[in-house]
Amino acid sequence: MSLKKRLLSVLVLLSVLVCTTTYTDYKNTIEPAEVPLAAFMAKDTLYFWYADAALTGYLESVCLDYYEQTGYRVTPILHSGLEYLEDINEASVRSDEVPDLIVMSNDSLEKAYLAGLASEIWDTMNLYNMASYPQTALDAVTYKDRQVAYPFYYETSALLFNKTYLQEHAENLIEAEADTQTAEAAEEAIENASSQEEALEAVDAIEHTEFTEEELAAEAEQAIDTLVPSTIDDILAFADTYDAPEQVEAVFKWDVSDIFYNYFVVGNYINVGGINGDDAAQIDIYNDNTISCMRYYQDLNQFFSIDTKTSDYDSIIQEFIDGKIVYTIATTDAIAKIEAAKAEGGFVSAEGETYEYAVTAVPNLNETLSTRSLSVTYGVVVNGYSEKKEIANDFAKFLTYDKADNLYERTGKASAKLNASYENDNLNGFMAEYKKSVPMPKMLETSNFWVQLEICFAKIWSGEDENAQLQGLSEQIMLQITGGE
Repeated sequence: MSLKKRLLSVLVLLSVLVCTTTYTDYKNTIEPAEVPLAAFMAKDTLYFWYADAALTGYLESVCLDYYEQTGYRVTPILHSGLEYLEDINEASVRSDEVPDLIVMSNDSLEKAYLAGLASEIWDTMNLYNMASYPQTALDAVTYKDRQVAYPFYYETSALLFNKTYLQEHAENLIEAEADTQTAEAAEEAIENASSQEEALEAVDAIEHTEFTEEELAAEAEQAIDTLVPSTIDDILAFADTYDAPEQVEAVFKWDVSDIFYNYFVVGNYINVGGINGDDAAQIDIYNDNTISCMRYYQDLNQFFSIDTKTSDYDSIIQEFIDGKIVYTIATTDAIAKIEAAKAEGGFVSAEGETYEYAVTAVPNLNETLSTRSLSVTYGVVVNGYSEKKEIANDFAKFLTYDKADNLYERTGKASAKLNASYENDNLNGFMAEYKKSVPMPKMLETSNFWVQLEICFAKIWSGEDENAQLQGLSEQIMLQITGGE
């Protein structure tokens, strides 16, 4: 996923925001009882706008299921482009086919709500709570204490690693430990022997631990958990001792040019907009912890020399598939790419054995500096201009709650719902990171923050002073929000 491309798609369009406060408040606060069913029956089709073609087949299937169960028609309309919100606004005020439902990312919700394009959801069955969705998802779709979207699917980054390499490393460690124990026992026997003959007899009597292939594999499987890193320091220690196969070119490599894959470094200590990402009074970018995190990040360049100008996520995932990387930072799409490669006979070792892989939450930097990744939550919004809110809310619940289980298999999108079932258990690793991730904020004033932070990361990675860069970024963002220094 490229955050730069995503940001371009949600540029602030003034025409979207041209609406009166009175009309917006009316549209967003209208109660279910005020919408007569006859209004829906007069126009018996809901129009559902979305921008990602990967959803097409899935949405068509869900819409058909909904029609068969309720008799109400929902027509999905693919409409992509940089002017997505502007086009929705135009259709809402000028078209007979008002977009009743809209898929949009959580960072667009302030724009949409202020333009009257998003209304508070009707969770009449109290399904959208922490029992069914992580707090991250609920925060992402909340604006000014109102839940204005149904959480649909999410994207975040997590640690992807080659489990086969860790298995082999564990086996080597187990055999090395057995050899060490034998050598220590032999040394002790020689020291305690009263004669050379006695020493030879004592050494001959020592039993060296021998493993069958199955026993060694079983021992290593149990030891792998201890090799899964809890900190980046653990990865550095692993790199120091790892006897890498010939095809391995890097122990740890990720796309250092894209803030979406870098944000974990400072994510636990930067605050842009508070919990819901909508409070301009809560901005904290320049502090002791962010300075320490960025200093640590800069030091990583000494261990993992990655060129920000040539760093590319797709090529790095391909290198992982080719067995050239042990650890990387990946988004949920990596699972589908790996499985597709396996289906075509790829993702195999030099000996022709298929690799195993796993996903876990991004490690902390060290024992004192914690990490949190960035996340984007895509929600289903009920348009404030819709005259069919009752049925629109019902369909939104049907889509995001009732039909969540097969979303990834059909679309490659990870459901925001807790305990959604997956054919591939590795999606649970991404959910673990999503639970603790930082949702993208919604504030219009900070819409360029991510581009500026990405530039800041690039400069620090290449050696510029982290203190000065963070201070400059903080001052710029505060100037945008307050209008003064």
